[in-house]
Amino acid sequence: MSAPSLLTELEESIRRLSLDEQLLLIERVSHRIRNDISGKTNIDAQLSKMAADPEIQKELREIEHEFSATEQDGLDD
Repeated sequence: MSAPSLLTELEESIRRLSLDEQLLLIERVSHRIRNDISGKTNIDAQLSKMAADPEIQKELREIEHEFSATEQDGLDD
C-alpha cells in the first residue's frame, strides 16, 4: 500500500473516532514524537561529548595511524 493511500485510510479511521478519542490519540502521538526528538537530541549530545573527549581523540589517532598503511592499496571509499 502506498503512503498516500495509507494516510487516507488512517485519516478515515480517525474520523470514525469520537472527539475525545481523537484528542487522546493526538496526545499520544505528540508525546511519542517529543520522546523520539528528545532521544535523538540526547544521542547527538552524547556523540558530541565523545568526539570532544581527549581519550577518544587519542584512540582515533592511534587507529588512523594503524591503518594508514592501507591507504596505499589504491582503493578509494
